Amino acid sequence: MKILVCDKTESDAIEKMRAAGLMVDTNFEITPEELPNILPNYAGCVVRSRTKIRQPLIDLCPNLKVIVRGGVGLDTIDADYARSKGITVMNTPRASSASVAELAIGFMFALARNLYKASSTMKAEKWEKKAFEGDEIGGKTMGLIGLGNIGKEVAIRANALGMTVIAYDPYVKEAEGVKLVPLDELLAHSDYISLHLPKTKESADMIGKAQFEKMKTGVRIVNCARGGIINEAALYEALTSGKVAGAALDVYAEEPPTDWKLAKLDNVICSPHIGAATKEAQGRVGAEVAEKLIEFAKK
Repeated sequence: MKILVCDKTESDAIEKMRAAGLMVDTNFEITPEELPNILPNYAGCVVRSRTKIRQPLIDLCPNLKVIVRGGVGLDTIDADYARSKGITVMNTPRASSASVAELAIGFMFALARNLYKASSTMKAEKWEKKAFEGDEIGGKTMGLIGLGNIGKEVAIRANALGMTVIAYDPYVKEAEGVKLVPLDELLAHSDYISLHLPKTKESADMIGKAQFEKMKTGVRIVNCARGGIINEAALYEALTSGKVAGAALDVYAEEPPTDWKLAKLDNVICSPHIGAATKEAQGRVGAEVAEKLIEFAKK
């Protein structure tokens, strides 16, 4: 079975697939323009966040039998259409959960203690000790929007920090250490709100002006899920008005952004979609990709 690995994947995982008898080619820099000429020669492909597999490309690949996305979510793949063509679509939802959860918690600490501002003043050779009074995390309410694998990992860590954890997820009936509440209740009572859900037609722009109006003044927002779930124009307005005290963003409606004004606000911390970018997560993602393709090839 011929497999094309389109995005960076651990070498150990690639060698494991080859040792199992798969014919694996790598092209980590393949462009959207090159894919239609190359992918039709393969029965399987591996992608991460960079490479998109959309309907027009799928239609050009009659030999394609399996697509594996190394990571959480399938938003880079027209998964339903692929399945309608008899193509198996898989991802690795648990492999990077701990890494994303740790980033979300790290963002919360940075927001609570103004670490991004304090660090920038020190780099400017300023000693502004009295300017950075912060808040403790313990005793605050964490509101999780989405309680899948990553949301549950965040909940474990937030509970350990002495936070009260509430969550909104219509697909979850119960969770240890978490009180499930309606979205409006979560918005009204949370000191920190962290998003952990996929972007779908239902979740796109689900946090907009009306939702910000229901939040506590001084709330802090963390988004390590997907861009476009929070309406960025509404977030900008909430941040500049003082409704939202601070935001930490790892994901954006456009990646990379074409409008950088949100990232340039003093009360915003940003990173370039690095939630899963740890050595440990990359190793687990590669291992799970290899396992799934090897098992698929045995069928």
